[in-house]
Formats: sequence, C-alpha cells, structure tokens
Amino acid sequence: MPTRHDVEDMTAVDTFSSHTPMMQQYWRVKAEHPDKLVFYRMGDFYELFYGDAERASRILDITLTARGQSAGAPIPMAGVPYHAIEQHLARLMKHGESVVIVEQFGDPATAKGPLERKVARIVTPGTLTEANLLEPKRDCVLASIVTAKTRSGIAWMSLASGRLLLTEVSAIEAAATLERIEPAELLSPEDAIPPMVRGLAPPIRTLPAWHFDYAAAERALAKQFGTRDLTPFGAQDVPLGVAAAGALLVYASATQQSSLAHVREMFVETASEFVALDPATRRNLEITATLSGAESPTLFSLLDNCTTAAGSRLLRHWLNHPLRDRQRASARHDAIDALLARAAERRAVAASLRHTIDVERVVSRIALANARPRDLAGLRDTLAVLPALRSAIAAFDPPLLGALAADLAIDPSWHAVLSRSIRPEPAAQLRDGGVIADDYDAELDELRAIDTHCGEFVIDLERRERERTGIGNLKVEYNRVHGFYIEVTNANVERIPADYRRRQTLKNAERYVTPELKSFEDKALSAQERALARERLLFESLLAELVSAIPGLQRAASALATLDVLVDLAERAEALSLTRPLFSDDVGIAIEGGRHLVVERQVDDFIPNDVTLSRVRRLLIVTGPNMGGKSTYMRQTAVIALLACCGSFVPAKLATLGPLDAIYTRIGAADDLAGGRSTFMVEMTEAAYILNRATPQSLVLIDEIGRGTSTFDGLALAWAIAHRLAEKNRSLVLFATHYFELTALPAEIDGCANVHFDAVEHKDGIVFLHAVAEGPANRSYGLQVARLAGVPAETIRHARTYLARLDQFSARSKDQHDLFAAPAPVNAASGDPRAQALLDHVTALDPDALTPRDAHAALYAIKRLIE
Repeated sequence: MPTRHDVEDMTAVDTFSSHTPMMQQYWRVKAEHPDKLVFYRMGDFYELFYGDAERASRILDITLTARGQSAGAPIPMAGVPYHAIEQHLARLMKHGESVVIVEQFGDPATAKGPLERKVARIVTPGTLTEANLLEPKRDCVLASIVTAKTRSGIAWMSLASGRLLLTEVSAIEAAATLERIEPAELLSPEDAIPPMVRGLAPPIRTLPAWHFDYAAAERALAKQFGTRDLTPFGAQDVPLGVAAAGALLVYASATQQSSLAHVREMFVETASEFVALDPATRRNLEITATLSGAESPTLFSLLDNCTTAAGSRLLRHWLNHPLRDRQRASARHDAIDALLARAAERRAVAASLRHTIDVERVVSRIALANARPRDLAGLRDTLAVLPALRSAIAAFDPPLLGALAADLAIDPSWHAVLSRSIRPEPAAQLRDGGVIADDYDAELDELRAIDTHCGEFVIDLERRERERTGIGNLKVEYNRVHGFYIEVTNANVERIPADYRRRQTLKNAERYVTPELKSFEDKALSAQERALARERLLFESLLAELVSAIPGLQRAASALATLDVLVDLAERAEALSLTRPLFSDDVGIAIEGGRHLVVERQVDDFIPNDVTLSRVRRLLIVTGPNMGGKSTYMRQTAVIALLACCGSFVPAKLATLGPLDAIYTRIGAADDLAGGRSTFMVEMTEAAYILNRATPQSLVLIDEIGRGTSTFDGLALAWAIAHRLAEKNRSLVLFATHYFELTALPAEIDGCANVHFDAVEHKDGIVFLHAVAEGPANRSYGLQVARLAGVPAETIRHARTYLARLDQFSARSKDQHDLFAAPAPVNAASGDPRAQALLDHVTALDPDALTPRDAHAALYAIKRLIE
C-alpha cells in the first residue's frame, strides 16, 4: 500500500517547523532554486510547501492542505503520487514553470535520522528530453541571448538532439531571429534583458552576468568539444554568440545533473545561409500555423506525411529555413526525382522506415543516462532494419542518397549487444523488472530462478537430503518466523550429517539448517529486490557502454530523418501534381500554371495562373475586385519560391527562379494593442522593415497598403513606397491595390506593369474569374462583395446612391487628371468672374493684421464667394 510519507518524515510533518532536519534539507534546496517549484520526495509522494504548494495547486488542480506551524501560521502543503509525476510535469511545462526533483535515498525502516536527499534532476520548458513531455513533431529549443551596444549574440540548442547553434546579429534583428527559432525557454543576463525580447512568448530565465563571460564560455565550449579553442567551428568572429553558447551549455548541464555527451559540435549560422523570412512573412504564408494560430490547414500540415516524428521535425525545419545555396537545394531535387522514378523501391524504403524509432531522441536519453527499457528495445529493432534500408537506397544514383546510405552504416556489434541484453518485450519502467534478457548475466538468472522456482528448489533439496541421510520422513519447509529449515524427528536425530546446524527444538523433532539452505534462504528472501537492483546495475552499465556509439547513432538518426523527408516529398509530389523547379543565374521568377497548395484543397475548382518577374519587369501592380484572387496569387508566388529553395517540388507546370535572398510580405491588417500600435502603425512598421532591407534579389509582396489612414495620405504613401521599391531597392515586387491611380505607375517607372483579376456580374450576383490578365482592372465590385457578405439590401442601395454622386463629382473634376502631378496655378483670366473675385479678396487680406473676429468674418466672405 502506498503511504503518504515514510516513518521518519511523518513525525517531522506532524511536528512541522522550519527547524526540523527534514525541513532544513528542504530549505537548502529551495535557497539554490528560489524561482523553481521544488518537488520533495517523501515516501510515495512528492510534496510541495509554502508558495510552491499554492502555485502548483492552482495549476495542477490538486488539493492544498496545511501541516504544522511556521511563525505561528499553518504551512501550506500539496503533493502528488511519485508514479504520476510525469503527467503533472507536462502540465507545468505548458505553463512555463520549472521544477526541481528531489529524491530520497536509503531505507526508511533502517535509517537513523532524516533520509539523505539530493536533487536528481531539474526540468525546465527548454531542457525536456523525456518522450512523454516532448511534442513528437516539434523541437524543444533552449535559447540564450546577450546584447552589447548594437549587437546581439544568440545561441540555441535542442537538448533532445544535441545540436548547438549560434549566431550574431544586429540588436534590432534579435527578436526576428528568436521568432524563427521558437525557443521554449530563453536565458538572459539579469538586469540586462534586451528590450526587444521582453514581449516574446517563451519564459525568460535570468542568470548572473558572469555566466555570459566570453573567456569562461570559450573554455567551457572547448572542453566540451575536446579542442584547444573554437577555431575549428569558425566562432572567432562571433564573440557574443560564443558568450551566449557558454551560458546555455552550463545551464543545460546543470539541469541534467550530468555532462552532455551527445553535444559534440557547434555550428555558426550566417545570414547568407538561408533565404530570409521575417516574422510577418512566416505568418502571412501560413507555413506552420494559420493566421488564427491553428496547426492546419497549413503548408506543413499538407506536406507532412512523414513516417517518423524525426522526419516531421526536419520537414518543419526545412520549410522555415529555405536555402540560398542552390546546389544543396538541387541535390534534394535530384533525390526526389530519383525516388519518383522508382515508385516500388520508394515504397519499400517507406515500409522499412515504419519499423524505426526516434533515434535522435533516444540517443540524447542514452547520453543523459535517462533512457528507458523500451528506448533500447526500439533502438535494437531499428538497427536490425538499417541493412535493408541501405540496400534499398543503394540502388539510387543521386549523391545525396548515397551519402545517406553511408551514414546508415552502424557497427553490427551494437545490434548484437542490444539483442543479447534486452528482452524482446521489456517492461516500460526499469523499476518493474523484466528488462534484461535471460542468459545475459548468470547472477541475475540465478536470482530470477530463486524468485520464480523457489518451490522447485525446496522439493529438490528435500529429495537430495533424504537420499543423503537415509531419513525417509525428512522435510524441508518454511515459515515467516524462522525462515527455511530441515525438520528431522527425534527418532532420526542420530543420523543427521555433521553440517546440520540446529535452528529450533520442538517436542518431537529438531529443525536444522545447512550452509546450502542458509545460502538459499539469504538469496530467496531478497531475491526480487536484489534482482531489481542487479537489473538496474546492468542497465546502467549498458547505457554507459552505448555512449561510445553516440557519434555513429547521431549520423544514422540524421540520415533516417532526411531520408524520411525526401520520401515524403516524393510521395507528395506524386499525389499533389508537383513539378521540379529550375534555377537560373538571372534575377527573376517565371511561373507557368502556378497554384496555391493549401487554397486549392479548400475549393472545388482552382484556377492556375502565370507570373513573370525579371530585370525588365520588376514591379507588377495587381488590381481587381475583393475576393478576386489577388492575395492568393501573391502568396502562391511566394510559396512556390519558398518550396523551390527548400528542395521540394512545386505546384506549377513550370517554375524558374533566379537568385533569391529574402521573401518579404506586407499583407492584411491587424493592430498590436499590447504594444500600443494601431493598425496603420503596424502596417507602416512592416513597410519600413521591408524598405530598409529588400535588395534586388528579394521577393516583396505588398497588399493593400495605405488603407489605415485618410484616402489621400494612404494613396500618397502607396505611390511613394512603390517608387522606392522599384527605383531604390529594385526588388521583385507584387503590389496589390485598390487605388486605381497607381495603375498609372507603368508610365512613370521602368520595369513596372499592370496585371488584374476580373469579375462579371450575372443578374444580381457576381462571378469571380480568378484568372490573371495583363492591364489594369476597371472596377472593384465592392458593393457586390458587400452583398455577398450579407450587408442589408437597404444599406447596399444607399451605398449605390452615394457612389453615383461620387462618380458625378469625379467626372466634374476634369482638371485633376494626375494626383501626383505638380499643382496648376490659379488662372483668373479663364473668364470665370467668381475666380477673379475670390483671388482679389484673398490677395487683399493681411493675415498678420487680422483679429480673430476679422478672420472669422473673412472666412464667411470667402465661403459666399465660392457658393
């Protein structure tokens, strides 16, 4: 029966005060971890005290009790059973909490004084490695940032994979970099949290500033990687990144209470490595989340048909990190091409992948010595599949597949070790026993035999002793008071052998024990406990032995994930009618029959469209009705470019892309109430971000800019932004607008052209054609769209009447053909007497001599002249 506390602690709880030895142990731990919840093992429960108990009871919905006294008040207390802690940890991690697990050591029945307790592990949102705490298809990333003047160093690592990366960026780019990384936890120097990251989602953990010391970080990292310095990693030019990485490494090691054997190398990320995607672009293209925050339908949810969780995580990474290196992207295209061409072999590879486990995460748990029995059983079964996988992909020619086959080559002795040591179906938990295979360890086999075959041993010993002594009624028996014994009647006492030792005297018999029986008794009475301890020792030894296999296993894990993604992209290319994109050295994008993968799955008939952007056709002004397809047209162009750079096939009949360094978008309208920014301010901030960064190799999408202010202000800004993008940035731009005045831009800007989407009215309805055509649109069809949206008919009629008045006013304003032309001077000689009278009146006024009352009267006079 589980007990709430062991004996020594129950007494302490009943006489609770902060001065008991047990609570002194607690306070020592709490003093070292004041910002974390301390789970303090007491018997079969983990207890929390004081503020920790109150906080945990709210989050976990567990009972808050009170025991004893502290400063005259009851001590708040809450607890959870030790076997249910994982589910509670999962909830706490989702709330951004960190937890210290304090375990007890020793036997409460034999301990004198308080049991020894110490911190066994620290669990934080960014340092998770346990399978039941991790999301299978998402990396759990721990990040660190340190800022000096205008530069920020950022380091990040997924402890579940052991991959450590770092970079150095301008301070204003730090928030965008962190949004791309999506850390679950962020480390920062205390009293120096960069302002630009304060509003980000992950919990921020502050550390003393000396944790970010460059010299200490360099020593810690060099020691971790076994190098003299960090030159082999190219980190000499990113000192702030090194400082951040050092703090991250020390923090991660402390949480695991061990070294990080699986963190074997470090990668310096440079801005030129990937096509830049700012946070707005990631949201607008709905790569991994919809605009409302849902996980589907998105580009990732549509493409992710991976067999393994590691493959899904890698696909997510690829989609968020499109490559600028076109050779690497083309290598992926080559592999997909080959897998498409040989469907039977591809399906065989996919079938083999289904028998593999998440090797990447299992390796990390081996390195941290917290792997579970079924982790090793799964690893054993995966190693058994690798030879067949290698044979299956060896038939393909592309170099990338050949490299993957080489990385899957693992020393077969590791499979032999695991096959020999782990049972085919081991228990889920080591504490349950039944993990180590039979015939692996003679001592364990003996202990198990004692435990499971105790009765057989007694019968066999009784038979042998009867034969040895000739006493036919000799008995071997057991009771709870005296244990095992041999009983001989008084009539046969003279016949007992010399090695019999008297244990008990009865009225008609004597009870004895022999050295063999005593040895068996010692083993039998503790066989199960000793078998569990022996299994634990053997399992831990096996984990220590496997540490030397980590480098090869990590290469195999990476190869399995990459192979899974390539097979998945080949299958998706076949199922979704995707084609291989082409790369060109000339700047531009040419797409024939382009489609939007996600949108076409939501509609019955999707209309493909072409787009051409080049050196001589850089800016396309896109006009047409609302819901006509402008936004989809622009987004699909960006998605096709993104997929091509990721190494995927694309939804188009033909797609050719030149060099691309970034994709920027300014789409949609949303305010930032928490940041105190209006819709228009957000719009202008995003526009400024693009104008200050876009290059001739950038793809820029601008949709409906200028709507959040007055019509003329918005039109003027849209006109100026279009001019700058075409003439200064010289980027590849799709510029959607309802300002028809902007359709005159091709006459002003070289390389600018009009394209439009049209619609036709049918009876009282409207039909959107969704097909792009050259030239400007002639109508917006706003009232028709309003009717479709359900605006009351009376309101539509009023709007139509007012629109007619506006059209008449516009028709009378014949002098204003070009809003952006220089204003014409007033011509009093035109023959209009009102113009002359107005001019004479205004000219005669002396503003400096007018009193407020005179000015008021003058305004009325001007008004009468105009009327």
